[in-house]
Amino acid sequence: MNILMVLTSHDQLGDTGAKTGFWLEELAAPYYAFTDAGATVTLASPKGGQPPLDPKSADPAFQTDTTRRFEADAAATQALAHTRVLVEVGHEGFDAVFYPGGHGPLWDLANDAHSIRLIESAVAAGKPVALVCHAPGVLRGVKAPDGAPLVRGKRVTGFTNSEEEAVGLTQVVPFLVEDVLKTNGGLYSRAGDWQPHAVQDGLLITGQNPASSEKTAELLLAALRR
Repeated sequence: MNILMVLTSHDQLGDTGAKTGFWLEELAAPYYAFTDAGATVTLASPKGGQPPLDPKSADPAFQTDTTRRFEADAAATQALAHTRVLVEVGHEGFDAVFYPGGHGPLWDLANDAHSIRLIESAVAAGKPVALVCHAPGVLRGVKAPDGAPLVRGKRVTGFTNSEEEAVGLTQVVPFLVEDVLKTNGGLYSRAGDWQPHAVQDGLLITGQNPASSEKTAELLLAALRR
């Protein structure tokens, strides 16, 4: 199995002066779910190189066994420091695509034409695409082969409006993930705030929040094994 993981390159949290980026657990938990299952993982981002880490995700309060394992893993941190430039990567050569979240993707990947084409072409080629937490927001402009929004009529989830409110960023983010999934016709579901929840509808797999990262990755692995 060859899995492409796509990370954000955006590090500014709106005009707050605070930093953002990808959320460490949403990279680390799937990364080890995949590599422990024998998969080869390739990391990419719009700008390539070292993608920005949301500093809050490295706070001890949000650390997990997998984040600590990742930070102590020289090979993993080296791969993260040298992500491939996204425009140079297609779905060819990969069996699936996974998008970790963090707030960063709402600013860059949601508007990235190559990311949109990557997801569209992967789905058209029959390859599963999984996204967790804020990353389902990058589906905002992704179309199905018939030109309708990819999420229309599909069971989906993503970071909830109430979770965004709880972290105090409702007025900072460019859009709310839950709202855009519903607006585009997604059949949105959720668990309680911060509870694990992931759903699959055909080739599309989505997870609600950081706690859903491993479950989302497991659904992707199960889809590849069928």
